[in-house]
Amino acid sequence: MKIFDSHTHINAPEFNDDIPDVIFRARALDVTAMLVIGYDDASTQKMEELVSNFPEIYGAVGCHPEDAAKYDQKLAAKFKKAFQNSKIRVLGEIGLDYHCNVAHSLQKKIFEQQLKLARKLKVPVSIHNRDAFADVYQLLRDNKVWENGAIMHSFNGDAQWAEKFLSLGVYLSYSGVSTFKNASEVREAFKATPLDKVLVETDAPYLAPVPYRGTRNEPGFTRYTLEFLAQQRQISAELLAKKTYENTKRILGIQ
Repeated sequence: MKIFDSHTHINAPEFNDDIPDVIFRARALDVTAMLVIGYDDASTQKMEELVSNFPEIYGAVGCHPEDAAKYDQKLAAKFKKAFQNSKIRVLGEIGLDYHCNVAHSLQKKIFEQQLKLARKLKVPVSIHNRDAFADVYQLLRDNKVWENGAIMHSFNGDAQWAEKFLSLGVYLSYSGVSTFKNASEVREAFKATPLDKVLVETDAPYLAPVPYRGTRNEPGFTRYTLEFLAQQRQISAELLAKKTYENTKRILGIQ
């Protein structure tokens, strides 16, 4: 069995002391590939180091909505340069977060600028969405996101929102949130998502799945989320691993 963690932050400070051990444990749990997300200068530099040092690691760069005020042409130029590395495959995470204290108008402006950059670079995007479903959907639709593809990272909507995003050709990535007791709507959304549009992720160090909720999440825990999700659809973990691995490779454009 091979599992692909489609969204992780092992470049975060929480992993400064034990990245080799984290990757070793991931391999032991059949997590053989991961997409590491750069979210600021320091984490992007760390991501680039990891991409160079570990064959199973791919990278993403983008400006998180909480940092929308930091996005400018200089940062956009850095992102363009990053894609000269063939293992950096995604622009993200980008999107909207209406829970944070950043003006919605600024967030939407920067989100759209990055969507346009992704179209220009012909790369897929990884989408952060918190309390902003309608605006995220509209901006993805208006910017023809289906041309190069998108991942709804840690999808936490209901089946109706899943259907709307799927109509744009978007992949839905399910995290440890799906294992939480109060996440029945997310589980229903997962059951309604075609297997060829499902990804799995950790969002480590955040959102550790049950039974590890409240601890530091890490890529190996993707396995527990995947096994839980497979049970929800009464399919084998091996089948779901195969499908999600193939799907992640497809959206990233890797062989």
